[in-house]
Amino acid sequence: MKKILAIAPHADDEIIGLGGTLLKHVEQDDEVYVCIATKGVEPLFSKAFVEQLRGETINCHKILGVKKTFFLEFPSVMLESIPRHELNASMMNVFNEVKPNIVYIPHFGDMQKDHALVAESAMVCIRPKYDYKVTGVYAYETLSETEWNVPHVANAFIPQRYVDISETIDKKLQLMTCYKSQIAEFPNARSIEAIETLAKYRGATVGVKAAEAFAVVREIK
Repeated sequence: MKKILAIAPHADDEIIGLGGTLLKHVEQDDEVYVCIATKGVEPLFSKAFVEQLRGETINCHKILGVKKTFFLEFPSVMLESIPRHELNASMMNVFNEVKPNIVYIPHFGDMQKDHALVAESAMVCIRPKYDYKVTGVYAYETLSETEWNVPHVANAFIPQRYVDISETIDKKLQLMTCYKSQIAEFPNARSIEAIETLAKYRGATVGVKAAEAFAVVREIK
């Protein structure tokens, strides 16, 4: 059994980016933990919207089989206004409790600044100097964030690891329907059709029906 920690800047990133992979971890009897770094705050997000999204997240993770969800509750789309040491300290508390073996982080080149800051904070906690040993660190792609940034080598998502989710893609899509407040109609990037299409494309890249792609940040074997 391994301890898996998926770090999401915003609720639903964890399903869009690696829902099928997390389902496979649960099926393998791994302990899956999810850390949601931010939540919406007024006036950008209404209280009703925030409460709805929180309920959707809890319901989704219950169905998925998440052992524990951590809500750090930093302000969404305003994470750069928070001192780095505060984000790092909150993230470190999660790592100290979980002591993960495998960590999934957002791609640091994503358009949304929250994603880059969360990725950087996670890497602070992944330094090989603590009483937990992280043997795998993988960056996932998030539709509407990873592919929309300024095209530049520094922002490029270059996957080297593919997880076959042919057996879990249908349940991943079902999990995504839990996030009713986040789903849009195709051709919006955050639609069920777009998520399924990306999975099929990544799968076709490696000769399987559906896959999720990851950039390898660190791997110890």
